[in-house]
Amino acid sequence: MARSLFSSVLALCFTMMMVLSPASAAHALGGPLPPLNQAAPEFSLPSNTGDRAISLTDYRGKWVVAYFYPKDFTSGCTLEAQRFQADLPKYINKNTQVLGISVDSVDSHAEFCDSEGLKFPLLADEDGAVSKAYGAWLAPMSLRNTYIIDPNGVLRATFTQVRPVIHSAEVLQKLDELQTVKS
Repeated sequence: MARSLFSSVLALCFTMMMVLSPASAAHALGGPLPPLNQAAPEFSLPSNTGDRAISLTDYRGKWVVAYFYPKDFTSGCTLEAQRFQADLPKYINKNTQVLGISVDSVDSHAEFCDSEGLKFPLLADEDGAVSKAYGAWLAPMSLRNTYIIDPNGVLRATFTQVRPVIHSAEVLQKLDELQTVKS
């Protein structure tokens, strides 16, 4: 009993230390982050938008904002999704596709989109494999990380320790910077 309690306290202390300390560029709380300026990890996941899976390669020629989030219908995740939805016309004007990714099911995503009026796809990473590939996995859910991928499939920006209330504005600002450099 004492050993189990000690192990639990030690694990909690380690977790708190990781949460409270800044994430390094190479290794965030959810594991190794994919390197910037290299091909983004490919994926193909079911979505709330139809029968076929959505793949990163479907968006070649467009910028992609892939944002990972913990759970449909929770306060932070709802706020983050609402902000992306409110700014969706700005993303469209920047030739950018927003994709939300979590471990929730396609059915949960469909209900969440209906409830919040979301007009962008939510992808179901039910086994966490894509979250792991992006360093956004803290079992049993995805962390709140976001990635900007250019029209050639190259990872250009990573956001960890995201604050939902201002995040979409941060992403738009970074997208402006990246698109200005690319022009």
